[in-house]
Amino acid sequence: MSVTGYSPKQIWLHWIIAVLIIVQFVLQEGMSDMWHQVSRGQTLTPTLIGQSHVVIGILIFVLGAYRLFVRLNRGAPAAPADEPAVLRFLAGATHLALYAVILVMPVSGSVAWFGGVKAAAEAHEVGKAIMLLFVALHVAGAIYQHFILKTDVVRRMVRAER
Repeated sequence: MSVTGYSPKQIWLHWIIAVLIIVQFVLQEGMSDMWHQVSRGQTLTPTLIGQSHVVIGILIFVLGAYRLFVRLNRGAPAAPADEPAVLRFLAGATHLALYAVILVMPVSGSVAWFGGVKAAAEAHEVGKAIMLLFVALHVAGAIYQHFILKTDVVRRMVRAER
């Protein structure tokens, strides 16, 4: 199936997950505080911010898995026809990495928090830097597409296909 744009569902999932990821970076300090209490053997003093980080992480996993399911079943618009092969490759690799990180981060965080697995906590911390890198690449690519190449790539994620 060839689609020329994203569905309203795909657009909403994209932006909801994006906002939740931003919120996670804001709330991560509260979670770090709770993790340090537990890892030092101190009495845990749960905070709303720390607990929210856990709940939002699980929500990101669920929404990310659903978004991937929708994409696999509905498809996504093709890259602009005149886009250089290297940009097409970078866009595909960045999207693949973002889907992976969106799904792996909540798993590593959950294994660390609920299972007390220190290696998962360390992987989660490394994943944070990887997430930032690929989000930055994604945003930079979108800006480049919109302002330099003047394609409709950004508009497709703002306006649903009719």
